[in-house]
Amino acid sequence: MAFYYEEPSRTFSEYLLIPGYSSAKCIPSEVSLKTPLVKYRRGEEPSLSINIPMVSAIMQSVSDDRLAVALAQEGGLSFIYGSQPIEKQAKMVKKVKRYRAGFVVSDSNVSPEMTLADVLRLTERTGHSTIAVTEDGGPNGKLLGIVTNKDYRVSRMSPECKVKDFMTKFQDLVYAHEETTLKEANDIIWEHKINCLPLVNKDQELVYLVFRKDYDTHKNNEHELIDTSKRYMTGAGINTRDYAERVPALLEAGADVLCIDSSEGFSEWQKITIDYIRNNYGDKVKVGAGNVVDGEGFRFLAEAGADFVKVGIGGGAICITREQKGIGRGQATALIDVAKARDAYYEETGIYVPICSDGGIVHDYHVTLALAMGADFIMLGRYFARFDESPTKKVNINGSYMKEYWGEGSARARNWQRYDMGGESKLSFEEGVDSLVPYAGTLKDNVNLTLSKVRSTMCNCGALTISELQKKAKITLVSSTSIVEGGAHDVMLRDQR
Repeated sequence: MAFYYEEPSRTFSEYLLIPGYSSAKCIPSEVSLKTPLVKYRRGEEPSLSINIPMVSAIMQSVSDDRLAVALAQEGGLSFIYGSQPIEKQAKMVKKVKRYRAGFVVSDSNVSPEMTLADVLRLTERTGHSTIAVTEDGGPNGKLLGIVTNKDYRVSRMSPECKVKDFMTKFQDLVYAHEETTLKEANDIIWEHKINCLPLVNKDQELVYLVFRKDYDTHKNNEHELIDTSKRYMTGAGINTRDYAERVPALLEAGADVLCIDSSEGFSEWQKITIDYIRNNYGDKVKVGAGNVVDGEGFRFLAEAGADFVKVGIGGGAICITREQKGIGRGQATALIDVAKARDAYYEETGIYVPICSDGGIVHDYHVTLALAMGADFIMLGRYFARFDESPTKKVNINGSYMKEYWGEGSARARNWQRYDMGGESKLSFEEGVDSLVPYAGTLKDNVNLTLSKVRSTMCNCGALTISELQKKAKITLVSSTSIVEGGAHDVMLRDQR
């Protein structure tokens, strides 16, 4: 006879937090949202942590190198999507790692024989206003000059005008030798009031560019997530099929952490993948696994060696796994169950395995609820897809701007590796949809707003850290009537225009 759970599976919207005592010290500015990313032993510190409890989903329509940089600047982490050729994914990882070491490898370059039209096309494609002019048009060729938007006027110059005729020539540039330190480079930038300092070797070949904006960015992003070399941190998704080729390429590119991207993680395929990583790299390489929805699934992945475990099946906005296959669990119930198993495993073994709540977030307060229920961090897809920095197009629908958003199980993504059960190399049926979400602006503004709500709610619960919230939180179920009561009701709303 099948096993039946006595309680129904529930969503975040069916719960509320009960306020607790708040001391005078409990103010939002004092709240720390730093949280462990990977497992650690009792009495030790995790080798990797993130400064805010938000990571971006392993999806084509969410996590590319641009969003990875924007999220790292705020203290979170992206997992660059793996449903693409290995070389392209590795290239995205490299772009993130090179974006801010202070020393940037130039990826906007032209040769002197190219034209203004070429410069304009390059600027439109990359968004970069500073372009290096090298002898061969490559990132490390002999530096002959620099082109910025101050060097040309589109309205007064022919598109066929040669770069060599309007660039700032090398002899007129302020530059430095490749051995220059970051502090020395920044001092030169400030002394000469310039925006970009090229670093060249003894043969005048371009090695790096140092930008004033990177210094300013660092000052404006106190929580930015950087590695020991002051490079932005990023994760990357892998699958249970081509891991033997993909993992080495991603590690060589500089990925800080990996995550197995699968719709259902309670399987031998995940153990085989983790075994490959442990046998070849030991514990040095960090890899998350999932997804699971109960304590048994968590225990399996924890014992297999996962560094963190993702929780959630069918709760994503574009996921239709539940209606297609009839499997899954309400996200709140799944998270509560797995958190209990995580705590029991910690008591038993002394090893704390962080859990990531993946899916089911509709409102900002759901993030706080997920943390209170035991999540160490939250994986978000729809949330990040709405922003300028996501890789999808912004489209105008009936006068309102929207962003494209599609699931990895949709026909558009065709990510069969995420959903296969060891069968043929194709999607037998869809488990995701192709959709649109309301455009919301910049990642920075929205993340800051969401986290200000999280910090405020934590203070209402008397907690200054996530672990303290999990100890002190009091959570209550709500009725359908009280959900109505919680919003505006029995009034006529004034025109908000």
